[in-house]
Amino acid sequence: MAKPFTLYKLIILYMLNEVDFPLTNSQISEFILEKEYTNYFHLQQAFSELVDSNLLEERTIRNSTYYYLTELGKTTLSYFNNEISDAIKGEIQSFLQEKGCELKETTVANADYYQSSSQDFRVRCRLKERGTDMLDFTVTVPTKEAAEEICRQWSRKHLEVYEYLMDTLLN
Repeated sequence: MAKPFTLYKLIILYMLNEVDFPLTNSQISEFILEKEYTNYFHLQQAFSELVDSNLLEERTIRNSTYYYLTELGKTTLSYFNNEISDAIKGEIQSFLQEKGCELKETTVANADYYQSSSQDFRVRCRLKERGTDMLDFTVTVPTKEAAEEICRQWSRKHLEVYEYLMDTLLN
């Protein structure tokens, strides 16, 4: 069994591995603090150490900190996955299922494409937070492959793009 502080980190990695979207600090904290695994200060230290060691990527948008599992984080979790008990994994699964729609609807990023009458492809990228449009744009690209790649990248980089646009337009 992992040491308590290591377990907190593994729980964070496991939660992010189980969803296909970023989670906020408060969403992850809700689970860990509700289950009384640790206190707020130890949890924030765990987040900080995971970011410092490049196991998580952190982005702050409009007063919310979002966490993404990095490739190194996935690899690390695969080595230590058995250190998380089946009971804890079950609790995490239950939490994610119970809160699933609520967690995902905090921020929704989607992208789709279609072929236009001029034979190029239009990609529409959208970003919503709590049901409100934050960003909605369409870009034209020459190939289907380019359109598909933009859709793939949008799901991972939407907050980075939003942050860049806001910084560029406001500064």
